[in-house]
Amino acid sequence: MPVLSSSSVCVTRCAALTLCLAGFVPEVRADAVMPEIEIHAQPQRAERDSASDGSIRAEQIAQQALLRPADVLENIAGMVVTQHSGDGKANQYFLRGINLDHGTDFATTVNGVPVNLPTHAHGQGYSDLNFLMPELVQRVDYRKGPYAAEDGDFSSAGSAHFAYRTQMDRPLTNVTWGQHGYLRGMTADSRTVGQDMVLLTAVERTNYQGPWVVPEGLRKTNALLTLSAGSASQGWSTSLSLYRAHWTSTDQIPQRLIDQGNYQNQAFGRFDSLDASDGGQTGRNSLSGEWHQHSADSTRKLSWYVMQYDLTLYSNFTYQTTPTGDQFAQRDQRTVVGAHALQTWVVSSTETTLSTNTVGLQVRQDQIQVGLDQTTQRTVTHAVRADAVTPSLLGIYAENNTTWAPQLRTVMGARLDQFHARAHSTLADGASLTQQSQQLSPKFSAIWGAWRHTDLFFNLGRGFHSNDARSAAGLTRSQGEELGLRTTPLPHLETSLALWRLDFDSELHYMGDTGTTQAGRPSQRKGLELNNHWSPQTRLSLDANVAWSQPRYTDANASGNFIPNAVQKVAHLNAVVNPLGTWSLSVGMRYIGSAALVEDNSMRSSANISTQLRISHRLNSDVKLSLDVFNLANRQNNDIQYAYLSQLNHEPNPVNDIHLHPAEPRTFRLSASVRY
Repeated sequence: MPVLSSSSVCVTRCAALTLCLAGFVPEVRADAVMPEIEIHAQPQRAERDSASDGSIRAEQIAQQALLRPADVLENIAGMVVTQHSGDGKANQYFLRGINLDHGTDFATTVNGVPVNLPTHAHGQGYSDLNFLMPELVQRVDYRKGPYAAEDGDFSSAGSAHFAYRTQMDRPLTNVTWGQHGYLRGMTADSRTVGQDMVLLTAVERTNYQGPWVVPEGLRKTNALLTLSAGSASQGWSTSLSLYRAHWTSTDQIPQRLIDQGNYQNQAFGRFDSLDASDGGQTGRNSLSGEWHQHSADSTRKLSWYVMQYDLTLYSNFTYQTTPTGDQFAQRDQRTVVGAHALQTWVVSSTETTLSTNTVGLQVRQDQIQVGLDQTTQRTVTHAVRADAVTPSLLGIYAENNTTWAPQLRTVMGARLDQFHARAHSTLADGASLTQQSQQLSPKFSAIWGAWRHTDLFFNLGRGFHSNDARSAAGLTRSQGEELGLRTTPLPHLETSLALWRLDFDSELHYMGDTGTTQAGRPSQRKGLELNNHWSPQTRLSLDANVAWSQPRYTDANASGNFIPNAVQKVAHLNAVVNPLGTWSLSVGMRYIGSAALVEDNSMRSSANISTQLRISHRLNSDVKLSLDVFNLANRQNNDIQYAYLSQLNHEPNPVNDIHLHPAEPRTFRLSASVRY
């Protein structure tokens, strides 16, 4: 446990006082083993607060071919998940015309523990979901836009909250074999401990070489233990999560070398590397807990977490602009402590009206050792910077949800966030920076049941993201608006439409030479999302989603107003067919449109179309076999494309070029799932 600063002591005292006033007394009287808990952070279909809210069910995840764990998020309409380096590194995310990089502006939690990491060595809000075990996911509740008072830092574009199972129906073992040296084993079980507790254990191991000329050598080890007791109305759980991974990465390569087809008198292709020593290792260990109490007219919930995290990452994106090479190492070691408490109670209830209030408190402090070194073949040549950073964030929020009439409901809320950070250079200069800032974020939603099977939504809210505490930017404000519709125009067809706009006071801009993320130009995004779900019978379902956005800088600048890497068009088509009961077929197609790579739009990325297939056959009630095929058409897609200067050893000067990381070719994986 870290030593808390004076600011965190104040935060802790405020949290304790709030919990006492709210009457939190976590005494659990459990008469039976706790069943699977269903605590919905999001309301059900008829109680959504916006047209773009939703949930991802465990059954959906089980039906899909997942190339990587974070691909679960592509069930969110308009969300894109890719990778520009090794599979041990956080994914690239795109949503609503925002290049979310590795997680900024999209908040993610797993079992109540935040995934996003502020003041991270590789990027603000770094969100590594590679520790996720999809088989354990009970539900994912997601929102888009800054309209919910409960969502704070990094949630301007949206948020996703993963809820794990607390027990298994039966023990489960999954084994997967695949091309390019893919091997994954996962097993999970739950047992009764004593008279009223359940212990869930899950272990995962993944090895992968990948299609790369330089083998990836991914080795990922994952474990989870959850002890729980009580019931859905009152209970608790405590989880221990352990995760380690190391890998060699093939970073993006220049288009000019692919076109040339050779380098230094040797053949050079899409899956080659210019620095075989790139890669990294990471770890994430957490201890967390949750207590809840529900009654007919109130809800209380308390969650807490302690996490230790580390990352050492070696990257070389520009190759040889310096004589010794451009590889650099980013180091991040931190301890994180935090908690979230909330209480909801009914204010008034009549035959025609219902009003509830919610108050909550969120507190978090990171104690970070973060650094940037110049390296050659993973050997440090000199330190660029090293800092000890302590960012703290305290958020208090309140929300009122009132049904004024059977057809009209409003949700009004606000949150106040206090940010405090200290950064101290541990190099010879010893420079220090202390900063403090506040953000008041009002929220408003109106839901009108205009006619049968149709709801209209209006949402308005202010949000924010924190900035790297090594800069002086503090909190950056966002402002969002949305008009939406949910309807069932035909039997078995559900449709939603959202028109939205999102403004930022400044874009985040990553500064590779200093290893920090700084505030940049102001921007605006606006767009449209159309989602359709059709299930004419139990053996067939179709999902078709289209998202369009227009991202632009809003200030006058001669360089142009296009936002680099801001994807404008995304479409998903998914079909699930279960024709014979024991057989099932799932097909998914994703389209990612072209995007500007530079501010004047003179260089653009190519579009990406990929198709995934899963064929499953249940041999009996205990055994199921599945065949997954990724990139079914074997297209030469690119997972990511950037435009910047780089230099090869035979070039006299840096060259402005497109640099890409190729998507994997057609890949087969066979899985056996056994319950016993």
